[in-house]
Amino acid sequence: MSVNPMSYEAQFFGFTPQTCMLRLYIAFQDYLFEVMLVVESVILKKLDSTPNSKIHPLHIRKNTEKFLLFMKKRFDQLFSKMEEVLFQLVLSIPKNALLPEDKVHEQYPYSKEEFQPLQVEIEELQKQYKAEVSAGQKLLAELEEQKIVQTELEKILQWFDGLENICREHGTSNFKESFAFLTQSSKKLQDVLEEVEKKNKKVSKSSSN
Repeated sequence: MSVNPMSYEAQFFGFTPQTCMLRLYIAFQDYLFEVMLVVESVILKKLDSTPNSKIHPLHIRKNTEKFLLFMKKRFDQLFSKMEEVLFQLVLSIPKNALLPEDKVHEQYPYSKEEFQPLQVEIEELQKQYKAEVSAGQKLLAELEEQKIVQTELEKILQWFDGLENICREHGTSNFKESFAFLTQSSKKLQDVLEEVEKKNKKVSKSSSN
């Protein structure tokens, strides 16, 4: 069987010529085997209808196998010739023929030397595209981080707004004064807590005595 890939023919037919010939070979070979089995069965029936025959069925099988080998050898020789003719005259596309989808090559012919710079340019463009995609992904990640930071900042601003409102309620509109007010308030709270803890300790001691 031909070892030529015949890729252009495969593009046109939708299958490789070698595959077509292989299927034909298998189909013919299977048909030959079936015919030999039918011939053998007919001979065995004739043998059964002849009571005085000295021919044994095993002898029939051996001769059938020999004849099958002979026929297969002749079949392979004939098929080889048929395959050669089909490859040359039926399943091959002339070198000067172009498929419709390849007409563009006829309009814009490029030699291997001319195509090489285009290939290099395409590879460079692919690298640039990948770099841009990577940079875009990094930018998207940074935007997500900025959104998170912005959300936290908005929470802080809301907290300051609430703090300012509280300060206004207590009559302090200046921000520095507000912090001073909060500092004083927290100091007073600490003093109250310390006083409460001292009293609790005294009460616990007196109860234990």
